[in-house]
Amino acid sequence: MRKYTFFSIIVGALAFACSQPPVYPLEPVITYEGLSRSQIPQSSNSIENLDTLIIRIGFTDGDGDLGDADSVNIILKDSRDDFENIFKIKPIPALGSGDGISGQIAIKLTNNPNTKYFCCTFPNTRVTCVPSEEFPTDTMSYSIRIRDRAGNWSNTIQTEPFTILCQ
Repeated sequence: MRKYTFFSIIVGALAFACSQPPVYPLEPVITYEGLSRSQIPQSSNSIENLDTLIIRIGFTDGDGDLGDADSVNIILKDSRDDFENIFKIKPIPALGSGDGISGQIAIKLTNNPNTKYFCCTFPNTRVTCVPSEEFPTDTMSYSIRIRDRAGNWSNTIQTEPFTILCQ
């Protein structure tokens, strides 16, 4: 009896070790995982208020061709005016025996004066990135999508709204 029990354990362990890698769709699929903070000072010329907002997204890609150093492959669209900020994801190497890859991407956005990711937009003017006592805060979110080297676009995800401090 002990002999059969030991044999069953060995066979079960071997079957588990030889399991198939997960199968993902060929186009990238992304999930929203969160923001590092709920508010950030607007971009300004002051070095004293430099800060970073980190957006975390999860991803899968069935053929493992995510990332390209030569072309734009991630887009963040501002909810207030549909302005698109474009970025590049470096190629992500495949690991393991299958082609599919999965992981997490952290998008780090700073409020430094050169990037202008976080400028307040006021209802009475198009002027942005200036302090305002009348409108002390602005709220926005980003919609995000990514593209693999084959040109397949992912689904679109949305961050939760966050606050820009306009003072």
